[in-house]
Amino acid sequence: MSLKSSIKTVLTLGKGVASGLPEAASNMDPIELFGDWLGAAEESGILLPESVALATATGDGRPSVRMVLLKGVDERAFVFYTNYGSRKATELDANPHAALCFHWAVLHRQVRVAGAVERVSEEESAAYFASRPKGTRLGAWASKQSQPLSGRELLETRLLEAQQRFPGDDVPLPSFWGGYRLLAEEIEFWQGRADRLHDRLVFTRSEDGWDTARLYP
Repeated sequence: MSLKSSIKTVLTLGKGVASGLPEAASNMDPIELFGDWLGAAEESGILLPESVALATATGDGRPSVRMVLLKGVDERAFVFYTNYGSRKATELDANPHAALCFHWAVLHRQVRVAGAVERVSEEESAAYFASRPKGTRLGAWASKQSQPLSGRELLETRLLEAQQRFPGDDVPLPSFWGGYRLLAEEIEFWQGRADRLHDRLVFTRSEDGWDTARLYP
């Protein structure tokens, strides 16, 4: 983190404790409110503000969680990408529901999102994959994500094979790699307040848009 970012982070420390969530926030579109909060996190200097905990579960309900990077959001969904052979992908294919949790500690803010999950189109995955640095595209070809690895040397050998296979800048989308779209059904905003009397505002999708309710902390 740069000195400028560090200063921003210190200045934003505890920002929400005094003011909290205004009543007017309940009238906002939750996607618009999320955009505002993500923007504030980016401005604060937080490292990787788009990082988010992704919780999935097996078909029989055994949960697991890991960090991923948010790569897109619109009025319908939150998008992330992965290897389709990974543990998260295997669980999503068996149980297509998931939850996200963004936590921006210096802003005393958290956002939770839950809903059904579906794969994005191959065209959308290819467009995003092409935007990645070449090294990460080659890495996607080299990695059998979540599978047992006998040693680092094997991974480096697979990377070398990928480099030899794709010597130019054109590294195509692997058939085993792509995106998922979490269709937001519920979005909860948590704003830290003094004495742990935090603000919690939850939006639930309905036929007419979004229903809103405040929750006890």
